[in-house]
Amino acid sequence: MEHINTSVFLLDAVIFLAAALLGLLIFRRLGLGSVLGFLFAGALIGPWGLDFMSSPATVLGFSEIGVVLLMFIIGLEVQPKRLWEARKQLLGLGSSQWLLTGAAIFSTAYLLGIPFGTAIILGLTLALSSTAFALQMLAERNELSQPHGQQGFSVLLFQDLAVIPLLVLIPLLGQESGGLSWKPLAGIGLIILLVISERYALRPLLKFVARSKSPEAFSGAALLLVFAVAVAMHAAELSMALGAFVAGILLADSEYRHELEAAIEPFKGLLMGLFFVAVGASIQLGLLAEHPFQIIALVTGLITIKVGVLYKLGRYNKLNKASAMTLGLVLCQGGEFAFLLLAEMSSQQLLPLNLTQLLVLVVSLSMACTPLLLWVFDRWIAPQLSKPEARDYDCIENDKPQVIIAGFGRFGQITGRILSIRNIRFIALDSDPTQVELVKRFGNKVYYGDVTRLELLRAAGAEDAKLLVLALENMHDSVRLAEMVRSSFPHLKIFARAGDREHAYRLMQLNCELVSREMYASSLEVAKATLTEIGLTESAAANTVRLFRQHDEDLLQAAVEHVDNMEKRIELAKQSQRELAELFASDEEAKT
Repeated sequence: MEHINTSVFLLDAVIFLAAALLGLLIFRRLGLGSVLGFLFAGALIGPWGLDFMSSPATVLGFSEIGVVLLMFIIGLEVQPKRLWEARKQLLGLGSSQWLLTGAAIFSTAYLLGIPFGTAIILGLTLALSSTAFALQMLAERNELSQPHGQQGFSVLLFQDLAVIPLLVLIPLLGQESGGLSWKPLAGIGLIILLVISERYALRPLLKFVARSKSPEAFSGAALLLVFAVAVAMHAAELSMALGAFVAGILLADSEYRHELEAAIEPFKGLLMGLFFVAVGASIQLGLLAEHPFQIIALVTGLITIKVGVLYKLGRYNKLNKASAMTLGLVLCQGGEFAFLLLAEMSSQQLLPLNLTQLLVLVVSLSMACTPLLLWVFDRWIAPQLSKPEARDYDCIENDKPQVIIAGFGRFGQITGRILSIRNIRFIALDSDPTQVELVKRFGNKVYYGDVTRLELLRAAGAEDAKLLVLALENMHDSVRLAEMVRSSFPHLKIFARAGDREHAYRLMQLNCELVSREMYASSLEVAKATLTEIGLTESAAANTVRLFRQHDEDLLQAAVEHVDNMEKRIELAKQSQRELAELFASDEEAKT
């Protein structure tokens, strides 16, 4: 019997992993992200698909550990000082989103005939978003550190805190209420105890385990810490993720932060995927077939309300249109805590069972729609919203500058600042209106216009200027401008910035007087510092870098003639490398 159970378990594991891998690969290839792929995999093997998953609810409950591990790792990245600095955004933006969205959903529910008190709790419950979905999508898009990512994180953290009063209110409104529930209060006490024990228990424990110098022991201690906090919070009927997040924050300043993150990361990724697959399997497609128009209307209404509120709040908090819409779409779904709260409302007879099942389906479908809506937004809408607002080019005051700087980004600004302190007249041009407005705030004199237009260069004084600093990032525009200057203003010297070697070749072919490769000088400085750090003398390190630079400049000049012949360039590079190695080898022999 034991052998049969083991075989069944292994078969289930194979089916589960195969479906997850299939969904992941297909949807990643389509550019739809991993979350939607996992949801598809879950629906495929769930009760309404091929029915290979025996108990989606059990898997969903177990897989929420993935959310707990994710929140612990995020907590490790958030130092208490940074969290305190963001308190206004956490309380202001987070509470505004929760209350405004809750009010809009409450109004709709009340008008549909749901009792007043129940409608309030229902509105505040459906106002919650999915921490797992939102943070995973922001992480995949590398947007957690961007303004809308930070605002989204503040909203999600506040929502985790907001679960506490909801768990208190539901029993008070229910028919089986026995008064104020002690469990949420116990949860608050647990958080306080966790804060107190961090210095006197958690750090000493980790220090003791670290002395064993056993990676397995440290991984076990890390998992024990996270799971112990999660179990304690779950016993108090509070957010396990919130407790793990607090534990992570408390250890963010510890010397074990990076070791903890490395120990947790592999388990987090696997269990997060398990969570999304379980959500996909729990979607009751049969109920959707019975009430298609009603459910589609509810899902659409929920998403529309949440996107509208978040978009307005994002714009109020100075996000641009594209970022504000991204914020709304990332957080437009119902949250995983809605499953818990809806079940609690049903057990307290605040909601009938059929309505509870319908709302659970609405929340699940809103999760499934989120990555798809983001994909549509990124593909067709975001490019339109990201376009800078049309504005007329600036009128240039030609005061006969000695230097024209084309492109006033990070490269051009350094040149401009140095020219300014020496009182050398220059005119700076840039084709990005946002960049122009930003640098003007720092007192720079820069004009907005298309720097590749001949009439703009004439207006800027190119006929009388001595030098053009070509600092454009775009290689096509940079080469085009250099060609135009060589044709129309042959007297104008060009000092150009090259983004890479290919860019440098194109500019050298146009006989620019100076071509400076971006980050080349700073790379040489780092190489020199590295050599001295590992034991070479200062003079030996400087000589090594000098010889390398000389050979590399010679190689650059030699390769210009073969810019379109990659094989020849590879041959020249290998030859230069051999010559340089032989030179250093002979130098070492001479010393010995």
